[in-house]
Amino acid sequence: MLEDHAKLINFFNQAEEVVGRKRLQKMIYIMKKCDIDFSERYSFHFYGPYSEELSTRIEELCNLGFLDEEKEKEKGYYQYRYQLTDSGKDFLKDAEVDTPKLSPMITKMNEQSSKFLELVSTMMYFDNFSKDEVEEKVLTVKSKQNFTDEDLTEAWKFIDELKKQTH
Repeated sequence: MLEDHAKLINFFNQAEEVVGRKRLQKMIYIMKKCDIDFSERYSFHFYGPYSEELSTRIEELCNLGFLDEEKEKEKGYYQYRYQLTDSGKDFLKDAEVDTPKLSPMITKMNEQSSKFLELVSTMMYFDNFSKDEVEEKVLTVKSKQNFTDEDLTEAWKFIDELKKQTH
């Protein structure tokens, strides 16, 4: 029943900490697009791919005491910091969830800005189009972000590196 929750708990166990709701959404989406088995459905939203299911599961994990969500005031807005609790670690020991070692991938994503992860996840969202069409769509839907050709090149490189880690 809680298999999807256990996969998220495993993610947080390997991540140790994730700062930001947007970052969390993008990280799970990117891993899903790299064929990591997360079941949350995504749709395109203001900041790129977004999953209401993921938000609900995170809230449930917090309510169960498996995940700690710390709200911090940051330059006029609130930022959320997520860490697995001891109860979450205990649950994971008892859960029989088969997930790959994600730490290198998680670390690589955690080193990036949320804005960059938004770019990468948006590019991956349009992955059924050609490279040129993807770039055109991203520059259209993310016009306010002012992404440069260099940003796009860096994002393609990042996507290739992540996919190599999972295949």
